[in-house]
Amino acid sequence: MQHIVNKTIASLAPLISVGEKRLSILIFHRVLASYDFMRPGEITAKEFDDKMALIARYFNPLSLNDAVTKLKQGTLPQRAICVTFDDGYRDNADIAYPILKKHNIPATFYVATGFLDGGRMWNDTVIEAIRIYPKQSINLTEIDLGDYELNSDSQREVAAQKIIKQIKHLPQHERTEKVDAIASMVSKLPNDLMMDSTQIQTLSQQGVHIGGHTVTHPILSALTSEQAEQEISAGKAALENIIQQPVTEFAYPNGKPGQDYLPEHVDIVKKLGFKTAVSTQWGVSNRRSDLYQLNRFTPWDKTDGKFLSRLVLNFKII
Repeated sequence: MQHIVNKTIASLAPLISVGEKRLSILIFHRVLASYDFMRPGEITAKEFDDKMALIARYFNPLSLNDAVTKLKQGTLPQRAICVTFDDGYRDNADIAYPILKKHNIPATFYVATGFLDGGRMWNDTVIEAIRIYPKQSINLTEIDLGDYELNSDSQREVAAQKIIKQIKHLPQHERTEKVDAIASMVSKLPNDLMMDSTQIQTLSQQGVHIGGHTVTHPILSALTSEQAEQEISAGKAALENIIQQPVTEFAYPNGKPGQDYLPEHVDIVKKLGFKTAVSTQWGVSNRRSDLYQLNRFTPWDKTDGKFLSRLVLNFKII
């Protein structure tokens, strides 16, 4: 396997070792202790450990603050890369952070504050409800979400993702109503999926950068300007109260420019005193990039060679 990885790097290195220096920013959400059939796209601890080892060996991992400073100064190293996490899941602290520390890789954790200390994101409510629903089918036609067979693990995972897709871009009050209706159909749902305030404080003290991600993770483009500003500013204030220092990094929820957030939201982020903000637009950033709309992407490949190839090829996308 190692000779395949070395060959991959050798063949692709010229793409990122000459010319304009560029910054690649990776997005992760969760790092699971082991494979979960309801979350097949999420990385496991073993997979994350392997990938961080590759990043530490073949790239130059930096904190986002340092990377942006070097980007502006023109001193960014070749193959510069940043690791970021969105939402604020407990496994970020319990599983991901020890692995990052092991490989000496800095990171920024963007946290939606409304789910700290026992809360749960709406999509996780759907996933966990479908996981434990006691019957072999579920009829959600009364709330316009369809009818699903749940006879196997794969059917449950597919059903949850189809439901999430239908709900995702609804107005927030309508989304909440539908999610609450689904939650009412099952017994107690987990309340330990997200970090608590003490974990956020500890991570900050250990050098992890804590960034804003709103309060309730809404689609900003579906809100009024006043609602959007309240979501962003309240999330920032809550985090600053926890870590007792300024929060200067922000991630737009969902993060597709022109779809999930608009130019007016970029202006709000600037006005509130953030220094950088990240989207989920694929590609890399250079000295001309908007520091309030930095590109990010998720390399999902399982094998080392394909993972590295995708990382390297991403450096070609601006």
